[in-house]
Amino acid sequence: MSATTARQHRSAACSPRPASVRAFTVDWRPLAIPAFRRMWAASVICAVGGSFSVVAVPTQLFTVTGSSGAVGAAAGVSFAALIAAAVWSGARADVMDRRTMLLAADLGLALTYAALWLQAVLGGRSVPVLLVAVAFQGLTYGTVLTTTGSTVPRLVPAELLPAANSLSSLVRYGGSVLGPMLAGVLVPVVGLGTLYLFDAVALLAVVWAVATLPPLPPPPPAAGRQDAANAAGTSSGVGGMAGAGGMTNAVGTAGAGGTAGAGGGGRGSSAAGRMLAGFRYLAGDRLLVAVLAVDLAAMVFGMPSALFPELARDVFGGTAGGGPETGLLYAAYPAGVVVAGLLSGTFTRARRHGALVAGAAAAWGIAVVLVGLAAELWIALAALALGGAVNCVLSAFRTTITQAHTDDAVRGRVQGALTVVLVGGPQIANLLHASASAHLHDLTGAHLHDLTGAHLHDLTGAHLHDLTGAHLHDAAAGGVLYGPRLVICAGGLLTVVTVAAITWAIPDLRRYIAPAPATAPAPEPEPGPESVVARTSPVPSGDRVSSAPASRARAGLR
Repeated sequence: MSATTARQHRSAACSPRPASVRAFTVDWRPLAIPAFRRMWAASVICAVGGSFSVVAVPTQLFTVTGSSGAVGAAAGVSFAALIAAAVWSGARADVMDRRTMLLAADLGLALTYAALWLQAVLGGRSVPVLLVAVAFQGLTYGTVLTTTGSTVPRLVPAELLPAANSLSSLVRYGGSVLGPMLAGVLVPVVGLGTLYLFDAVALLAVVWAVATLPPLPPPPPAAGRQDAANAAGTSSGVGGMAGAGGMTNAVGTAGAGGTAGAGGGGRGSSAAGRMLAGFRYLAGDRLLVAVLAVDLAAMVFGMPSALFPELARDVFGGTAGGGPETGLLYAAYPAGVVVAGLLSGTFTRARRHGALVAGAAAAWGIAVVLVGLAAELWIALAALALGGAVNCVLSAFRTTITQAHTDDAVRGRVQGALTVVLVGGPQIANLLHASASAHLHDLTGAHLHDLTGAHLHDLTGAHLHDLTGAHLHDAAAGGVLYGPRLVICAGGLLTVVTVAAITWAIPDLRRYIAPAPATAPAPEPEPGPESVVARTSPVPSGDRVSSAPASRARAGLR
C-alpha cells in the first residue's frame, strides 16, 4: 500500500465527525482494506448459500427416523463438537499460522458438506453416518468461528473493529433469515442432497478469500515478556495496564492471567497447558470477565426463544403445531439485528465501548420484559426487533473489547472462550426457560385441581380441557401473567439486575474507553520480505495488516 493510500484510509477511519448522512447508515470503512473486504464478501456468499444445511440436516434426520429425538441428538452432538473445537483451536491459533488453520478448517467444512451430499445421492439412511458428519461439521465450524475472531484484529486497525464486527453481524443474521427461507423453497425443487452441494460450493469462496490472506504466524517470543508478566503478578484488573508508558502487555493485566499468558502459553507447552493458561488469563482480567459475564447473563436469562411456540399458541392465538405467529416471533429478533447493522454508522464511532456493552445488555433485558407483558402480537414483535437492534450493538462492542484488549499471544484462547459463551449461552437459556415454564404449568395444573376438587370430577375430560384452555387464554390476553409470560418477564428482570450488579462490582467495564485514533499518522513503509514484527507477517501489496501492538489497541481508564 502506498503512503498516500494508507493516509487516505487512516484519515477516513479517524474522522471524528461523519461527512454526510451516509455515515449514519452502514459503516463500510473496513471494506477499504482489501484482505478484510475479500473475507467479508466471501462471508456474504456463505451466509446465504452456505447455510442450507441448517434446514437440510434436521429435515433428513426426521425423514429417515420419523422422530424429533434424532434431531435433538444431532443438535447435542454438534454442540459438544463445536465447544471442543473452540477450546482446542483457540489454543492452536496462538502457536501456529492462523491463515493455515482457517484454510484447513474451511476446507474441512466444505468436504463435510460434500460427504453429506454424496451420502444423500447414494440414498444413505444411516443415522450413525449422519451423526458422524454432524460431529465433523461442529468441529470444523467451531474452529472457523474461533480462528476468524482472532484473525480480524490482525487485518483491521483497532479503531475500525466496531465497524468490522457490525458488518459481520449484519451478514450473519441476514443469512440466518434468508438462507433457511431460500432452503425451504429449494427443497421440493432440487432435493436435500443438492442443498449440501450448494453449501460446499459456497464455501469455496471463503477458501479462496483465506488463501489470498498474507501469512499470519504467531508473534515471536518477546524479550523480557516473562519478566514483565512475573513483575505484574501482583497487579489486579485492568488497572495494571496503565503503568510504564504502555510497555506492559496484555499478559500483565492481572496476576494469574499475566503469568498464564506469557509462561503457560508458549509454543513448547502442551495443548492442555495452553488451554488452561488461556482460561487463567481470562479469569485474571477483570474487564474481560465483566464483558463475558454481562453477555452470558443477557443470553442465559434473556433469550426466551424456546418459549415462542407456547407464547404464540397460548397468548396470541396461534395453532398448536406452529403457524405464522410462531414464525414471526422467531424472525423479529434477527430482523432487528439487520436493521441495526444497516444503521451501524450511528454507533461504530463511539469510544465508550464498556458503557455501551452494559447499556445494550440492560436495554435487551427491558425489551424482553416488554415481550412478556405484550398482550398483542405486534407489541411483542416490536419489542423483539428492538432487542435485536440493541443486541447488535452489544455484539459489536463485546467482540471489539475482547479483540482489542487481548494480547495477540493469547487472543486465540480468549476467542475460544468467547465462542463457548456464544454457543453455550442460548443452549442453557433454552433449557432454563423451557424447564421453568413446564414447572409453572405443573403447579398451575395441580392448583386448579385442588381448587375445583369434586366439581371437576363431575365434568367430562373434554369439557374440562375446553374450560381450562379458554380460561388460561383469556387470562393471558387480559394481561394476567402466567406460564411463558411470567417466565419471560422474570428472565428480562434478572438480566437487568445481573447486568447492573456486574457493572457496579467491576467498574472497569463502565470506565473502559477506546483510545482516540491518531489524527496525523506517519506514512507506513512498505513491508519488506524480511520484516517480521510481533503481530504481523510480510504483507502483499495492497493488503493492510494491523501491526499496532496490543498496548496501542487498548483503552485507558478515565
